[in-house]
Amino acid sequence: ERWLVDTVARLARDAGIETPDVAVFNSPLPNAFATGAKRNDALVAVSVGLLQQMSGPEVEAVLAHEVAHVANGDMVTMTLLQGVVNTFVILISRILANVVVNTITRGKGGAAVYFVVVMVMQVVLGFFASMIVMWFSRRREFRADRDSGTLTSNANMISALEALQRQQG
Repeated sequence: ERWLVDTVARLARDAGIETPDVAVFNSPLPNAFATGAKRNDALVAVSVGLLQQMSGPEVEAVLAHEVAHVANGDMVTMTLLQGVVNTFVILISRILANVVVNTITRGKGGAAVYFVVVMVMQVVLGFFASMIVMWFSRRREFRADRDSGTLTSNANMISALEALQRQQG
């Protein structure tokens, strides 16, 4: 436990942020995550499975990856991006539904048609919007991997990724 807290503190200092809180959660699967609304008020959590199944340098690389997410503000960035994308999905769905309803009913009502078109458009546009969010999220993951290699070593990060890949099968 002391090693875990000390390692996160060192990585945070090297990344230029305050030390996040550290937690261990009970799960046999190797997993870790970072959460928090601000760079200097965050939490890094790791599973028991991660600590048991990976070597010290691999765990350190995973911790560096999570600290990089905190330092890069990824949690807030992804939340804001999802909110903006959802807003556009709702707005565009309603605009398109108005166009469809006015075209079909020639401006004479059609609340049920409007509702159905809005729902269909939200599903369709939501699908495409989620692809944008996933693309951006993947870029943030690659950036955290790169930053982890900088904070620890590329070899440790590669080894941690290979260990995770072996676990998945």
